[in-house]
Amino acid sequence: MAVTAGADCRGIEARGARMSIDVKNISKTFGRFAALADVSLTVPEGELVALLGPSGSGKTTLLRIIAGLEIPDAGAGQVLFHGQDVTGHNPAARGIGFVFQHYSLFRHMTIFENIAFGLRVRSRQYRPNKAEICGRVKRLLELVQLEAVANRYPGQLSGGQRQRVALVRALAVEPKVLLLDEPFGALDAKVRKELRRWLRRLHDETAVTSIFVTHDQDEALEVADRIAVMNHGRIEQIGTPEDVYEHPANPFVYNFLGSVNLFHGRVQDGLLRIGQVELKDAGRPADGPAVVYVRPHDLEISRTPRNGSSMPARVHHINSAGPIVRVQLAISGTAQSVEAELTRDHYQELRLACDEQVFVVLRNARVFAQDYSI
Repeated sequence: MAVTAGADCRGIEARGARMSIDVKNISKTFGRFAALADVSLTVPEGELVALLGPSGSGKTTLLRIIAGLEIPDAGAGQVLFHGQDVTGHNPAARGIGFVFQHYSLFRHMTIFENIAFGLRVRSRQYRPNKAEICGRVKRLLELVQLEAVANRYPGQLSGGQRQRVALVRALAVEPKVLLLDEPFGALDAKVRKELRRWLRRLHDETAVTSIFVTHDQDEALEVADRIAVMNHGRIEQIGTPEDVYEHPANPFVYNFLGSVNLFHGRVQDGLLRIGQVELKDAGRPADGPAVVYVRPHDLEISRTPRNGSSMPARVHHINSAGPIVRVQLAISGTAQSVEAELTRDHYQELRLACDEQVFVVLRNARVFAQDYSI
């Protein structure tokens, strides 16, 4: 007879050892396509790292190599768990928990039995007794606030609930490492936002070393301890969310992590000019054509010009729905259109109207050479 959540559960969950992950000089090719090119990554124990990048950047391939679901090119690097080389080990021997995008729950099993499955199929030597399994599953159900659905089937749950079940099923076997491949990609925007906050709380509770793949910048910025931004099979930059957002290493990272306005200018004798505007402290490149990157919230709108540091513009469109007001501006004398973001309070102070003349000041600008290539 199956053990249910309502049984007399006295088992005590024991937390598995946390593990560090080291990926050293990994390369992977599929035919002529280089999915990964000499990639190295270190994840300290207990850290939650996001692999962020567009489709085809190599993030899922890297995750699958860490899991043992893909094999790197012969002689092309190592995967180490807490200093031990596991490159040649199969997934079962690595002690990982893997969460897929589409839940992969057993439809014919209750939620309780889905979570307990990985424990029940262990060899007799490592299999907990029924009371221990019951206790562990009950604790996990409480952790994700799903005690009330323990005896239901996956088809009776919402998408968000099914994904929470998939996560705790992976945690039930006390993995050394938790790997998640686009865990919220199949969910709608509102549920995804709720679950990423929940994942952060869950990680703080369990402290399992974790890596998750995502193409959602907001998800990575909100959830991860550190972000590895990937492109064309390489890691462009790795750092805390604040580091990669505020100090992007190159134009790709700047463009990928949020909206950005581009201004074309020229550096000569160490001075950057965009039309009649001069910029200071923008991290200037060498003399020559340059592109200036400015976030929408770093465009300041003024009704009066500032000598040498503001450019005239005309208000083209205002989107005042929501907590942030977005203002589209046409830069005078050019065909360029840019977007500024204002708080509602500041917008109400300015009392902007469509088609009126204003002046734009660029703050926190970053400058890269126009011929910069990644």
